This record gives sequence, structure tokens and C-alpha cells, in this order.
Amino acid sequence: MKPMIPTLTLEVPINDEWFYEVKYDGFRAIFLITEDSIQMTSRNERDLTVQFPELISYVERNWEQFAPFTPLVLDGEIVALENEYKSDFDAVQRRGKLRSQEKIVDAVAHTPCSFVCFDLLTLNGNDMTSLSYGERRSHLVELFTKCHLPLKVCPHDGNRIHLIESTKDFDTCWKQVVIHEGEGILAKQRTSQYAKGSRTKQWLKMKNYRKAKFVIVSFDESNGYFHVAVHQQHDWITVGTFTHGLSSTERNALVTIIKQNGKKNGALWEIPPSICIQLQFLSFSYGQLREPSFHSFSFESSIEECSFFQLLLSERWLHPDVTFTHLQKPLWKETAIQKEDYLQYLVKVAPRFLPFLQKRLLTVVRYPHGLYGEAFFQKNCPDYAPAFIQTVTHEGISYIHCNDFSTLMWLGNQLAIEFHIPFNSFDTEKPREIVFDLDPPNRAFFHLAIKAALELKACFDTFHVQAYPKLSGNKGIQLHIPLTKNKLTYDETRIFTSFFARYLVERFPDLFTTERLKKNRGDRLYVDYIQHAEGKTIIAPYSVRGTEEGTVAAPLYWEEINDSLRPETMTMEAVMKRMEAAPCPMQTFFQNGQDDVVHEIIEHIKQIE
Repeated sequence: MKPMIPTLTLEVPINDEWFYEVKYDGFRAIFLITEDSIQMTSRNERDLTVQFPELISYVERNWEQFAPFTPLVLDGEIVALENEYKSDFDAVQRRGKLRSQEKIVDAVAHTPCSFVCFDLLTLNGNDMTSLSYGERRSHLVELFTKCHLPLKVCPHDGNRIHLIESTKDFDTCWKQVVIHEGEGILAKQRTSQYAKGSRTKQWLKMKNYRKAKFVIVSFDESNGYFHVAVHQQHDWITVGTFTHGLSSTERNALVTIIKQNGKKNGALWEIPPSICIQLQFLSFSYGQLREPSFHSFSFESSIEECSFFQLLLSERWLHPDVTFTHLQKPLWKETAIQKEDYLQYLVKVAPRFLPFLQKRLLTVVRYPHGLYGEAFFQKNCPDYAPAFIQTVTHEGISYIHCNDFSTLMWLGNQLAIEFHIPFNSFDTEKPREIVFDLDPPNRAFFHLAIKAALELKACFDTFHVQAYPKLSGNKGIQLHIPLTKNKLTYDETRIFTSFFARYLVERFPDLFTTERLKKNRGDRLYVDYIQHAEGKTIIAPYSVRGTEEGTVAAPLYWEEINDSLRPETMTMEAVMKRMEAAPCPMQTFFQNGQDDVVHEIIEHIKQIE
């Protein structure tokens, strides 16, 4: 069955006849569930079943919930959720290109996708498409309720099938899409029937286009496309081409100016950076603009304003009270890293970084003069912080709650370099994770951290415990074990951490120690399990450290922990390159609570000790 296709619009109607849904950037899919088969097909009727086996297995595991309603056909989108309103299209696209079964299995482990549903086409074998949208929607909500499936999109609840909410409140829905950097909104007429395989104006899509400034650097006479670039560290980087959006008058004037002032190289007319324009586009990834079109000329802008930094910022919603100062300030002595480079890192890493800061009492280490001056710890929110900064008071200290991109970027402009978080969220006294800190005496003994991590993994594998490794960002390795059920106390987790720490030390007494005094450790690695306690903190995943190289507390895949691993190579630039090549190694962290298995181990330890 071919799906119904919405029409693109710049404005949606707002009245009681229309409902609004978040539009997610993924693969449109028809989900067929029968007693004999479970299958997903794309908009072009391509079979997607093999590429996304986690969705098939989810239905199989929960077959008793679905069986009473089959044959069942759902319409929706295959997505890789970043938050409640946004999907990572690049991640879904990478998944869709995979053919190797081994690579697909690996991708499922590291980038699990979901199916977000917005329509019901067949129920109990009955064709529902002749019903109105409002009637189909009522049946769909009833179906999800009876199947005990989530009635809204929840990225971290472990479910693989979600219902997209429908609302009559356009303004609130659109605001959330913009703030969370979603793709856009679908407007659906209440009385609309499902028109199979047709583009219709009874469904309208409005996209959340971004805007940024660029300079034109060339014109391709063979296809009519203009090439645009942005400024980055004394160089111009070409980031895309456009041809749409110009009136015939604007196009003719632009081509004339380029030919009068440029040089011809084959079919390409090249011109020095001088013409500033504003484009609208859907996203910027892999160095290229997606769906760019002309918006306006920016004659009042200087070419320096057409920077790579403003392009990156254009993809994110930023509170108007956030401003950036002294962007060319050098921060690290041993590198050419400036403040703008550090802020660019925060922009790129924010989607992976922010989930680890949610509901945590934040302590930052600020370097007002970079590594050229003194650093200091900051817990209390300063009086000059903008009003939008949220705080949580604990034991008389007003901690910053870094729950959004704007807060992160404001802290970045304050040159907060290190982000330290406690093990529990501020709404509970129980830990949300267990962390083993494997701390060698210095980097020359980093091989001990590798040895300790692998030995602990072997133990964890025996007990079916999944831990997520990361570099400390300095000289060690830290192993994170997620807890999601809010059931274990710090006293209980201390039994767990001390048991495995003692095991490691007793087996390798010449390599590892739990001795707190540095002078008594010698050249042994310190297995720090005491640090895992209420009020203590750990460096957050993806935080930069105040090291000479500007290294990062980078999450790792277990297969990366080998003799070739070097913490000094994991710089901001290296982490950003890793992000383009692979998903976050801790992507499944918040859905993979180890509470039950850890609790069983604790009870067993109590019995034998």
C-alpha cells in the first residue's frame, strides 16, 4: 500500500477543523502485522524489514498484545530519536544503507530505531481508510491503549513503537518543535479520508527551516546552481549549492554581477567572497546543506559574519539572552584552539552531552583565561546569570540545572570547561548509575587502566552486567553502569563496587590497589570505588578537561580498549570526527538499566560474606 502524501506549505490553517502533529525526519513506513508475517515497506514500496530488525522483534516479543487486532496496518515513520520532537535523519539513513547482517546487528545494538505511528489503515483486517482522520485517530488511540503502548513519543522508555500525539494547539506544538530542533509539523484536516498514494492538501506539512548567512563563491553555468561558503579559521569552506527561491529578476542580476566580477573556469564562474546572502535550509550534515533555498540578500552584513560558527548555531534554538564574546581568545597553550573552537565543539556535541546533565546538580570548572590562567570550581549560580537559567537549591547552594542547549552555550561562553555531575539526579537520593574510576598514577601507566577495564568486563560478562566505558579525559578509564528503577541505595551499591574492587586487587595485587593515600600506591592503579557516594561527582561524558591537549571524557566502544588506545589523542576535534562516523557508544545507556541484575549480585554477596 502506498501512503498518503502531504503538501508542503509555508503556512498552515488554524481552526477547529485541523489537528497538528510533530513531523519526524526519518523513513516513511507502512507497518504490516499479520499472523503469518511482520513487514515494513517504504513510501516507494521497498522492503525495510531487514534493515530494522529491532522493530520486527519488538512486535514478536509482544505478540500477545498485537495478536487480537491483526491483520493490522499502521502508517508512520522509522526514526532515531534524539528527543521527544527530533529524529536524527543521518542515523536512519545510515541504517537504511546497510546490507551486511553483521553490520545490521551491530547497528541495532548501537543505534536502535523506533517506529512513531500517526495513522491506522487496517484493524482486524478491516479497511479503515474510508473513515475520517478524526475517526481513525480515535481507533488508533484505543488500539495503543489496549496494546499498552506509549501514547506519546518517549525516547528513553525502551519501547520501539510510539504514538505521535495529535493536538489542536498549533502554537504550543510549533514552539516545542522549534526549541527541540524538530523537522516540522503536519496539519491534518479532521474530515480527511486516507488517499492512498496521493498527494493531498488535506494533509499539510510545514518545515522548521533554519536560516544562516553565506557568501557566493561561484556559479555553475551548466546547471544554474550557485555555490556558497562560510568563513572558518582564515579559510572559506564550501558548504552547499542552491538554485531555488530566487525570482527571475534576482537570478539575472546575480548572474550578471558574478560574470562581471568573476573568472570563468570551464562551466564554473568563480568570484571572490563578497556577496552575502541568507539561505533557508532543513539541516547541515556531512559538510553540506540539506534542502537549501534563497531567502534574501544581506547587503548590510560583512563577509566575516558568514562564519561556520553562525551556521552551526542556526541549527539550534538559542535563547536571545545568550551572547558570545571574545571568540578569538586563545584557550590552550599547546594548540591553536580558540574560544570559538570550543563553542563549536559544544554545539556539535550538545545532543549527546545534554542527556547526561539532565536533573544533575552541576559543578563546573571555569577557566576565564583558558589554560593561560587559574581555574576555579563553581557550584553556585552567579548573580549575573540570565533569568532563563534554571537552578535547584540543595544544602544552601543554588546549582545550575543545565537542561537545555541555551544553558550549555551560556556556560560555554563563561568558559566553563569541565562539567562534573553527581551520581544521582536532584529528584532522588538514590544513584542513577554506578561508576568505577580506574585511576593509574600517570599516563605512562595507562596500560593498567586498559588491563583493569578488561578484567572487570570479563567479570561483568559472567554476571550479565553491561557497563559502558569512557576515558576520564586525563589518564584513566571509567566504567558506567546505568540504574533506571530508583530502587538501589548508595549503601547497597557500595557492596557491589567494593566486592569487584577487592576481587581485582586480590587477583592482581602488584598492579591494582584500593589504597586512598597516593604515597602508599606506588606505581599501582587506584580502583576508586569510594568515590561512588552521595555528594561525590564524576566528570560527565563528553566534557572537555583542562589538560594541555584539551582532551575529552569520551565514551568508548569496548573493542576500542586495547593497547593502541591513547587518552591524549581523544581531543575535541577527534571526538567530532568520531561523531560523524559512528553513533554514541553510550546511546542505549538510559534505556538499559542494570538494576535487577545488580540487585541479585548484591544479595548473593550478602549471603557469602
